[in-house]
Amino acid sequence: MNPAVMLILLVGALAVFFWSALRRWQLLRVGKFTNRFDRIPERISAVLRYAFVQEKMAYYQPAGWAHKLIFFGFLILLLRTLVLWGRGFDPSWNLFVLGPTQPLGKVYEFAKDVFAILVLIGTSVFFYYRLIKPQKRMTLSGEALLILGIIASMMIADIVYDGATLALASKQPGSCIAGTPASFGTQCRAIAKLLAPFAASADGAHAAVASGHPGPSWFPSPAGSLMSLLLHRLPPGALIGFAHAGFWAHSALVLLFLNILPYSKHFHIITAIPNVFFKDLEPRGRLEPMGTAEQLVDKLTAASELPDPTKAPVGLAKVEHLTWKAIVDFYTCTECGRCSDNCPAHKTGKILSPKHLTLALRDHLYEHQPEFAAQEMQWGPRVDDAAAAGADVAANVERAADEAEGARRPLQYNPVDLVPEILHPDVLWGCTTCRACEEQCPVLISYVDKIVSMRRNLVMIKNEFPHELQKPFQAMEVNGNPWNLSRMDRAAWSDGLDIPTFADKPTAEVLYWVGCAASYDDRAKKIARATARLLKQAGVDFAILGQEECCTGDPARRAGNEMLFAMLAESNAAVLNSYKEKGGMKTVVTACPHCFNTLKNEYPDFGVKLEIVHHTDFLMGLIASRRLVPKRPVEGRIVFHDSCYLGRYNDVYESPREILRAIPGVELVEPDYWTKTRGLCCGAGGAQMWMEEQNQNRVNVKRTLQLVDTDAKTVASACPFCMTMLTDGLKSQNLEDRIQQMDVAELLDLSCSDDKPTSPSDENPPRVADAVPAE
Repeated sequence: MNPAVMLILLVGALAVFFWSALRRWQLLRVGKFTNRFDRIPERISAVLRYAFVQEKMAYYQPAGWAHKLIFFGFLILLLRTLVLWGRGFDPSWNLFVLGPTQPLGKVYEFAKDVFAILVLIGTSVFFYYRLIKPQKRMTLSGEALLILGIIASMMIADIVYDGATLALASKQPGSCIAGTPASFGTQCRAIAKLLAPFAASADGAHAAVASGHPGPSWFPSPAGSLMSLLLHRLPPGALIGFAHAGFWAHSALVLLFLNILPYSKHFHIITAIPNVFFKDLEPRGRLEPMGTAEQLVDKLTAASELPDPTKAPVGLAKVEHLTWKAIVDFYTCTECGRCSDNCPAHKTGKILSPKHLTLALRDHLYEHQPEFAAQEMQWGPRVDDAAAAGADVAANVERAADEAEGARRPLQYNPVDLVPEILHPDVLWGCTTCRACEEQCPVLISYVDKIVSMRRNLVMIKNEFPHELQKPFQAMEVNGNPWNLSRMDRAAWSDGLDIPTFADKPTAEVLYWVGCAASYDDRAKKIARATARLLKQAGVDFAILGQEECCTGDPARRAGNEMLFAMLAESNAAVLNSYKEKGGMKTVVTACPHCFNTLKNEYPDFGVKLEIVHHTDFLMGLIASRRLVPKRPVEGRIVFHDSCYLGRYNDVYESPREILRAIPGVELVEPDYWTKTRGLCCGAGGAQMWMEEQNQNRVNVKRTLQLVDTDAKTVASACPFCMTMLTDGLKSQNLEDRIQQMDVAELLDLSCSDDKPTSPSDENPPRVADAVPAE
């Protein structure tokens, strides 16, 4: 080949790439340090699942299979690229073990040819989705077509190189007879270089040479043999030209492709595996705590004393407040749009698009690359670490603010507020925190943590939030519930059921955590009463907290009011731990997925270590142990709505369905697409329960219509917030008289009860005959 040209090509292209990579590395160091280097076996397992097996790609077919074909094709053809680069210096280079007639070489050549064809099939799928049937969710750009063209050209170039070489191999014996003057000519020398890999093999000849003709050979080179069949009538000079064109095209296109990556969405080819490896291994339902209420007071006081309080790293106000892992998220976004395509806010016309949120923050970073690169950003302990070590909080807040301002900069970067300079506030307040975006993202980018962090800064530093949240915030602070109803009435739902409180029975094994909705909302109270009747029927030793129970703080935390959440969490933690110390409260059962998630995944940060169980899991266990036996039939079609905080946050999908299947007469149906991990949010999460929607296209109505399309006569749920939203959805379509909305516990109670449930608070208790009209 040509060692000088190959050396210039490799050194020049790789030098440019490493310069580009260094710029991205400098930008990465803008982010503050977060430790993602622990629990290595779990991280390797995540890489195998999500980066190599690519589990999340299955949501969109055939695009998922096409992507896998290209991915594995690249992995296999990486060795081929190294071989070709080596042949630029030594024509006989076969990477020691990949010679055409060596056993491993034959296997590799076959795999390489097969995957080259599969990669071409994969690229054709994406060409189809971009040119013939464009997908609205995707970013349709010339860059993507260029990349697809490069990938396809690389595969074709490799096949052409193999085909022309095999065709030359069949012609060499007649055109370059050893010892003749022609054998010393330029053409024969060129042919000898191209065939040097075969000559270096053990038997000195490729199978195609031995056969004397370039006919198809399914092993070891199916694609190359077919190409040789197409080219074999060409003269040797033309074949040499095709071989060199294929060789240099493949060798150069790989380097061109590599240099495009840092400046395109295809940077994920480099960053996706690290992004998966460094994923957050904490429970999905856990938001990063900001400290105790007392520590938060100190931080907020110190921030308020700064000339610009937003410079203090309280939540996320400026790009410098991001972690380095968040910046890797930005690098890794493939712009596929799966996140926005499943986002309930985006699906109903809200301004929020998870994809464009990520791209807006990424583009802001890229725009200020020179200023950031000129700063000597250092990773090290920040405010939280110093506070934990007992250092003076105010001093450290001021130090962190100075760093954020760029005290070490030779070039000036003027920090801007991400909200509203980069992101409109409605982008943040449209989020229901349902995690549909994170569930769909094939490279595990996180969104909810960034959105809530920006809400934290808006609420606690700027005091800017939707006015509808003012009353729930005050109500939770004063009366321990977002409806601002009296604490004295918290246990009124249980009138007539003779349920003890832990104050009266501190040794009870099970705490039934009722939650605010089931304690105060008239419709949700029926869920609490049904659950309590089932527990009593099964002989469960349980009690409630009554007036000692307080809102878990989930709405406050998701709305960004971390201070209020910390106050509520500390108050509840003290009550829970006090009864645990008295020998009771082995298990906590709750019918509210938001309480369930908060108690299970976030209260451990406040010292609560208890077994937390959702009521569907607990009731299913009672059915399995025959302590509850559904016997009265509930005839009809029932569709189950998955709560986001039960399903996507905590993987509870089957227990509610198993309960429904255990009830005689129930025909369980599912929506065609929007079910389980893909189930659309009801619209109440992320404190949306207390906010007005940003337009007239309501999330709860869209979700209700998806469920109604199944022709079900009852919509079942396992969350009091979902119940409210779906009931309102049915009313908006004038369907409340034809289709009922009931909790799983209510349906089970109807089937297990021998007597009609009655109580002073149940004006119209459900009846089996009314639960699902017979079809």
